[in-house]
Amino acid sequence: MSSAAASPSLLRRLIEDSRSAMGMALVAILVAAAIFGPMLSPYGPDTADFLATLAPPSSAHLLGTDDLGRDVLSRILAGARVSLLVAVASVGCALVVGVPIGLVAGYRGKRTDAVLMRCMDVLLAFPGILLALGIAAALGASLVNTIIAIAVINTPTIARVARAQAMLVSRLDYVKANRALGFGDMTIMLRCVLPNTLSPVLVQASLMLASSIITESYLSFLGLGVQPPTPTWGNMLKDAISFIDQATWLAWFPGAAIFLTVLGFNLFGDGLRDRLDPRD
Repeated sequence: MSSAAASPSLLRRLIEDSRSAMGMALVAILVAAAIFGPMLSPYGPDTADFLATLAPPSSAHLLGTDDLGRDVLSRILAGARVSLLVAVASVGCALVVGVPIGLVAGYRGKRTDAVLMRCMDVLLAFPGILLALGIAAALGASLVNTIIAIAVINTPTIARVARAQAMLVSRLDYVKANRALGFGDMTIMLRCVLPNTLSPVLVQASLMLASSIITESYLSFLGLGVQPPTPTWGNMLKDAISFIDQATWLAWFPGAAIFLTVLGFNLFGDGLRDRLDPRD
């Protein structure tokens, strides 16, 4: 499986698949919006124009304005940076913590596996969004605490995926041969087991980017995520509730941004899973 992940033809195979190619295109748009948003934004995300409050989409404001006269397009572009930062940082933290836990549990087995996995099961026993809400409420609403909350709910899933693959690889003949040659457990885990656990873990991580963006939107919508005046798609939807009857664009456009981003990551993750499937 590791050879498939390292194959130079992987990108070409992803592009040739229409589903994953569409996902990659949507993700690329998100990344471009996050990186080049300040240059693409026609206005500052917090620039208020009280003479143009709740203005519908027009040539001056392509996606309209909110109740303070702030340009919706500029705020969506700024929100893309926040969403991508939260998703990448939270999934990255989950990988840093979850992969070693799963690797050690799967390789060592027995009591070590039981202790580590029961700790992960405790976290999995709670619905993810409720656990994130509890952590965010306990730590306080902020960007960093939002990342921590989402990372905590992602870690058990990453650990279990890594554990399942590590258990499978640790039983293979070449791992047993390395033990017979006198290599230590740490060397075997890093050189033999870890590279062969990365493919399924990376697929899971790509799918988790989508769920992390949804969770961040939930938290911001409920007031427990990133706080104003920092624009996020979630708090834009929260602000839109009061004006949903007279300014529907305030909800439509942030909602569309969330939908397309999540769709892109899911399509890309599905395509990546198909390409890295050892049965393919």
